[in-house]
Amino acid sequence: MAFAAGVCAQPLTISTAWFKAGDSKEWSNPQIDDSAWKTLDVSRTWDSQGIPSSTKFGWYRMHFTPTKAMLEQSDLKEVIEFDLGTIDDVDEVYLNGKLIGKTGNMPGDTGAYAAMFYVPRKYTVPVNDKNIKWDADNVLAVRCYSDNAPGGMFGGNVKINVPSRIDGCTLSFSETDSTNKPSYSVSLNNTYKSPVSGTLKLEITDAETGKVISNIEKKISARDGKPAIITLPYDRSKCLRIKAQFTEAKSGKTISGNYTPKYILTPEAPAAPRFNTAPVYGVRPGSPIHFRFGVSGDRPMKITSPDLPAGLEINPENGALSGSLAKEGDYTFTVVATNDKGEASQQFTIKVGNRIALTPPMGWNSWNCWGLSVSQDKVMASAQALIDKGLADYGYAYINVDDAWEAPARNADGTIAVNEKFPDMKALGDWLHERGLKFGIYSSPGDYTCGGYLGSLDHEKQDAETYNSWGVDYLKYDWCGYVHKHVNEADKKTVASYVRPYLLMEGYLREQPRDIFYSLCQYGMEDVWKWGDFVDANSWRTTGDITDTWESMYDIGFVQQADLYPYAHPGGWNDPDMLIVGKVGWSNNLRDSRLTPDEQYTHISLWSLLAANMLIGCDLAQLDDFTINLLCNNEVNAVNQDILGKQAKRDVEDGDIQIWSRPLSDGSRAIGIFNVGTEDKTVNLKDYMGTLGLKNLKSIRDLWRQKDLPTDDTSYLVLPHGVKFIKVTE
Repeated sequence: MAFAAGVCAQPLTISTAWFKAGDSKEWSNPQIDDSAWKTLDVSRTWDSQGIPSSTKFGWYRMHFTPTKAMLEQSDLKEVIEFDLGTIDDVDEVYLNGKLIGKTGNMPGDTGAYAAMFYVPRKYTVPVNDKNIKWDADNVLAVRCYSDNAPGGMFGGNVKINVPSRIDGCTLSFSETDSTNKPSYSVSLNNTYKSPVSGTLKLEITDAETGKVISNIEKKISARDGKPAIITLPYDRSKCLRIKAQFTEAKSGKTISGNYTPKYILTPEAPAAPRFNTAPVYGVRPGSPIHFRFGVSGDRPMKITSPDLPAGLEINPENGALSGSLAKEGDYTFTVVATNDKGEASQQFTIKVGNRIALTPPMGWNSWNCWGLSVSQDKVMASAQALIDKGLADYGYAYINVDDAWEAPARNADGTIAVNEKFPDMKALGDWLHERGLKFGIYSSPGDYTCGGYLGSLDHEKQDAETYNSWGVDYLKYDWCGYVHKHVNEADKKTVASYVRPYLLMEGYLREQPRDIFYSLCQYGMEDVWKWGDFVDANSWRTTGDITDTWESMYDIGFVQQADLYPYAHPGGWNDPDMLIVGKVGWSNNLRDSRLTPDEQYTHISLWSLLAANMLIGCDLAQLDDFTINLLCNNEVNAVNQDILGKQAKRDVEDGDIQIWSRPLSDGSRAIGIFNVGTEDKTVNLKDYMGTLGLKNLKSIRDLWRQKDLPTDDTSYLVLPHGVKFIKVTE
């Protein structure tokens, strides 16, 4: 993970722009009249501001006046810089009609289409460029192409600046993954050729106690390509707050940044066996069962059952349950795990009936790390890492192949074909099932998928039958390509028009002699949570795609899920999109999640409270200890997997404090106390007891630290963008 901060000399800030859907190169002309265009907030996607999801092209126009005073305040006077934040998916930027920058490749350009929505846009123009009009009106025009929702500009206001020497400097932070000698580094980076020298001051504080641990001051210098780096060891069991400030010697100007290295709250799992998965599993009569008992502890381990129902068998080496049960009913039996450190048992019930997905799915999806570069080898490596790194011992079981597995054309008989990256889908499914894992796949009700691969339009029955033959257990069905058909339907503005393609595939899925988890991916259009059950879906996306920023996670988790709790239940779950922890990147260029450690604890806590799909999106082979402990806290996961199946409700919204609570099957309550602000907050649970419906607390359990807390002291420090996640009983 990394953080960067800098100080600019009075930049211009633009928060709104004129906007017009469509495409014409004439709109780059500074002379055209844009006064009748729609006004949009440049920090939010156009989809979130009422622009139809089907919009592909759109133009923003911003008028601004760069002053000669800005130029005089700079000690470099080299370039004028345009920071446009983030754009979904491709952009071209024009200054007074002249192209000054481009990111990605649009349809019609030379070369293949390339979406780059996750890349920040920052363009520069020399200050002596004759195209700049100093102390006069200038027009910045941004042409955007979005292949699918949400589309357009987002991620902050537009900033225009003439940088000074120190504006080429940033403070960045990183850390090692070593478990024996963890350390973090503070780097002064300089992107300009001119060297910068000065003083770096560090203050290291224990964030939970407020005690200053140490102060460090050093003289440093940096030039382009040669950062100054200071590396320090630290205790990963403590939450540290690093305050860094660099003062440039010549100007006295400063840049500063705050950083919290990754810290681990989850206690080490015992060496003796411990069951970590929910004690129930739903299956339809006669459908093949593929389930893996999640048991942590030292290996080798033996997993058996003395009273296993006829028709089932357990692989004693890995706990993979297989077989089938023909008759409806509840089948309860005992599962026993033993190793040389001890023994554990669990009463387990298979509910054979019409309902599957009795708890939210846990597993992995290829999109957030591999994007369109996914391959069968990468999927198998991820599945093996899921096992080797212990995630399968905590219930993570789905291995879901997202977009880009399809061949350019179907077979002669109309059946879907795989491309060269996936030589044998059935073999992949069999390989996963042997290990007790589940096999997921991706398609679209349209003619093409989001990535431009073949969809299922007019081949729904064939595709469902093919998925059955491959052993598919999960289908993510993504709206994307269906837009082309939907815009031409007579009833395109009705709920029925959105239901139709999903209901069609549902019928063919239910004809198959196996259970296939049905995941609707259509971004919450037409309140999908209200009709997802009608099409027999097991989960439904309630939002657009998530990205690894606080703004995205906050909007999706805290804003868009707040009123959806009535619609979640065993067998049907609200889906706020995949987890954005670990190394992500949507391509081969992977990087640490940009969420801070506290934001990641908030992310997992909130998704657990929301009874959300827990699908990891990172490269599992590169999991560090922090991320493993984040994902493998059995008490936190138990909230997500609670068999009562109630989604949390936001009970308190008091300034920056939000309190969400969820009833659990044992009669207790899971409570998340969230600080969505940027300053420390001390919160006393007793101040909100009435609002939460609590009276006499018998016990309080810190779920992350897995320790009991006193009931007579309910005052908690909650760090910025952090959480106190507890379980209470009365």
